[in-house]
Amino acid sequence: MSNALNWFEIPATDIKRAVKFYSTVLGVGLEISEPMPGFQMAMFPAEDGVGGDIVQGEGYTPSTEGSVVYLNAGEDLALALAKVEDAGGQVLVPKTGIGENGFMAYFKDSEGNRVGLHSRG
Repeated sequence: MSNALNWFEIPATDIKRAVKFYSTVLGVGLEISEPMPGFQMAMFPAEDGVGGDIVQGEGYTPSTEGSVVYLNAGEDLALALAKVEDAGGQVLVPKTGIGENGFMAYFKDSEGNRVGLHSRG
């Protein structure tokens, strides 16, 4: 196994709002795909077989409890974290050093999910 993670899904109650939030915070293009029966999705950019999406549909309920996904925030997560509140989210834990592994932070997204950010600098 080369990566412990190969796919993640972040629940949304309003897919358009969630796409706008993550596009703003991460500075990436997300497009809502053609709807599947009962679901709408928007995929994050992915390389090397590791990726994920935002999903709106039955059984996908945003939460600040449970598993946490850490998104790659590039060279310095402070840049993405600074956009969270203006985009409709809330910073839960500011940029925090984690030794030789870089930095992490938590935020609550526009949908009510707790999500992590990670960067080396």
